Amino acid sequence: MNSFNARRALARCVLAAASLLPFAVSPSHAAETPQYGGILTAIVSPEPPTLNVAVQQVASTQLVAGKIFESLLTYSFDLKPQPGLAKSWDVSADRLTYTFHLQPKVQWHDGKPFSSEDVVFTYTKILANTPRTRTLMANVQEVSAPDAQTVVFKLKQPYSAFLYAFDIGGGAILPKHLYDVDTPIGQNPNNNAPVGTGPFKFKRWERGSYIELVKNEHYWKEGRPYLDGITYRVIPDSASRRVALEQGTVLQAWLQDIEPVDVARVAKLPNIAQTHKGYEYWSTMQWIELNGGRQPFSDKRFRQALMYGINRQFIVDKIMFGTGTVATGPIHHNTRFYDSNVKAYPYDPKKAVALLDEMGLKPDAKGVRASVGLIPLPYGEMQRRVAEYIKQNLAKIGVAVTLENTDVGGWTSRVGNWDFDMGSNGVFQYGDPAIGVSRTYLGSNIKKGLMFTNTSQYNNPKVDELFNAAATAATDEERQKLYSEVQRILVEDVPVLWIADTNYSTLLNKRVHDAVTTALGVVDTQSDTWLSKE
Repeated sequence: MNSFNARRALARCVLAAASLLPFAVSPSHAAETPQYGGILTAIVSPEPPTLNVAVQQVASTQLVAGKIFESLLTYSFDLKPQPGLAKSWDVSADRLTYTFHLQPKVQWHDGKPFSSEDVVFTYTKILANTPRTRTLMANVQEVSAPDAQTVVFKLKQPYSAFLYAFDIGGGAILPKHLYDVDTPIGQNPNNNAPVGTGPFKFKRWERGSYIELVKNEHYWKEGRPYLDGITYRVIPDSASRRVALEQGTVLQAWLQDIEPVDVARVAKLPNIAQTHKGYEYWSTMQWIELNGGRQPFSDKRFRQALMYGINRQFIVDKIMFGTGTVATGPIHHNTRFYDSNVKAYPYDPKKAVALLDEMGLKPDAKGVRASVGLIPLPYGEMQRRVAEYIKQNLAKIGVAVTLENTDVGGWTSRVGNWDFDMGSNGVFQYGDPAIGVSRTYLGSNIKKGLMFTNTSQYNNPKVDELFNAAATAATDEERQKLYSEVQRILVEDVPVLWIADTNYSTLLNKRVHDAVTTALGVVDTQSDTWLSKE
């Protein structure tokens, strides 16, 4: 990047930071006056395994933890970085130094002052070892705190996605005074009674029933939050979740809380509003992890046969009911640098069988060529039906599938520890392929014991080279060429079975206002959310 472009990029960053746009009110309610008071009741399903989002990044943990903890940045609907705990930031002309200026007068829920030391500690001692942030920190030479209100990241090399990596899922700041201890982070008692800087404080967690958050009276953002609290109700049964939303027992549902078959009807109810906003940053993909460390998954022909053997269009049309689009490869069609010019895998059982024959996988007396296990995603009835349908599909090409049901903790443990043949997964893209996509395929991210890394153990040096080059390229044009090439290689290799790009919505009781104001949707702080009177 030349010096003029560097200065122009810097000016854009400073202007964006100064605008404080994440606190804008959504247009539909812009003329209304927010009211104080009331408890927002929301669904959380399944129940989160922990409330420390630095330990576990599953969706349910992020949903609750996003009100308690905060990160340096958030993101507008068009994926522009916006202020969070950082009120502004500067970028050096060589793109190697990022200086964040923190919000003043922020304090932890226990009354201790928040400072730059908390940020440095969190990134260097905690987040550098997490699946989400380890790739970011691999590009960081040093994180320092020249004063209590300033944090400086010095990079080893330019990293074009740097400012996209500071959401709550990958950048929640933890209190140094509670985590700089000898206890391993996974065993810290504050994980399930968290202390953050967010607009809501943890009050109680009745396992299997609800998680109660209350208003932070000393929140740094003046006049916020409007709500007295948020109560997340654990409702395992899909029919009960739907009834609770219809009757107003709960006021908010997101992701897969309401089964796709019911979404269109529920959205038309007079007391319900629907929005597709708030998923821009996540752009979730649904796929099937394949354990490339086991036979026959280590053979590309077997992986391709599975892709040809699954009727993904049927899944999208008849099981997801329009809440998804057939995936073409590793990048969601709503994510930057997507390219549809890749090899196609239409439903073609004959081609699948031909590949299995080529491998020498002949059918036995029962027509079975291979027997494998599949761990369904433990997130509602739709995921169970998808797994059952895939089982039926693959039986037709001679691949016998055994469904191995487990809870969220068991699913993350087994897949993270490579104790699986196939495992359903739904993965966030996080605004930029360098953050949310590359982590699944980089050979350097094959880390046994860590979920949401390269758990398929795919290893292709050319793919690593392309991903690494794209992360540091100076222009979007250069990055697009590199990401287009990596998409073509991955789609040929099929390290995972890409099923669908999701198109989720959030369903809200019409009493709820400004629940979704950023690209993070209801995962964000919801400090601006308010309730009108019944």
